[in-house]
Amino acid sequence: MKKHISWLTPIVLTLAIIPFLIKAVPTTKRTGETYVIKAIKTPVELEFSKESVPLHKYYIKERVDREFLVNTYWQSNGLLLIKRAHKYFPVIEPILAKNNIPDDFKYLAVIESGLQNVTSPAGAKGFWQLMKGTAKEYGLEVNENVDERYHLEKATEAACQYILKAKAEFGNWTDAAASYNIGMNGLARRMKEQKANSYYDVLLPDETERYLPRIIAIKEILSKPYDYGFVYEKNDLYLLPKYKTVQLDTVINNIASFAKNFNSNYKELKLLNPWLIQNKLNNRTRTKYEIKIPVKK
Repeated sequence: MKKHISWLTPIVLTLAIIPFLIKAVPTTKRTGETYVIKAIKTPVELEFSKESVPLHKYYIKERVDREFLVNTYWQSNGLLLIKRAHKYFPVIEPILAKNNIPDDFKYLAVIESGLQNVTSPAGAKGFWQLMKGTAKEYGLEVNENVDERYHLEKATEAACQYILKAKAEFGNWTDAAASYNIGMNGLARRMKEQKANSYYDVLLPDETERYLPRIIAIKEILSKPYDYGFVYEKNDLYLLPKYKTVQLDTVINNIASFAKNFNSNYKELKLLNPWLIQNKLNNRTRTKYEIKIPVKK
């Protein structure tokens, strides 16, 4: 009898602890229980430069909804845009205001370049993505030594001149903004072919179809970031470095040496003056340039 009991003991003990083992094994949860992707509730009314967006048209509402979804859930890019906007909008905003252009156009620069001095596959450069011919047409210097498409203040002035010309051509800010992507002739031709009188009613290439909805979505998100889940503190934002301006109408044979004269270095000087694209400034015409010099704390 004792042998029989000792033989059953391990089995009994095992059966007794099985319920506890089952509870100890974690159960797999459905993704929806731990990670939720919510539809974005877009505002009932939206506008660009005080011009209403026709959200009652299903194809406009869907396009706008797409851009809200893409730009809200691309969280890393959204935070970077918020940080850069804090750094560069104070430069762009007064130039737009001086030229009597609505403040909303600063978001055009955001979607064009992400507020970076980038180069497109087609060769457009800078925050405002100006092509070489357009830049020269609006007074910017572009050559192998200097490229003022990378000069934020001057490039913004050039963009303003284009926008004002487009506004005069089309009569409203929405079409003027759309033409920045497809060109004035391109937009005018398609409107004429399709007998339409508004950007919102013209069938356009996908990039241009998305252009205004993207500006509108970015404007809303950057204006009200907390409403769209972007949380940050003030010291998370980027700032322009302190600098002073030096006027110069002579040649700089070596920018690295020039920087050392101001207790700076080549990299610091080039970051503040990205329009200087070589390690020298030829200045054969003795043009008066303004060069930003870092101010040390």
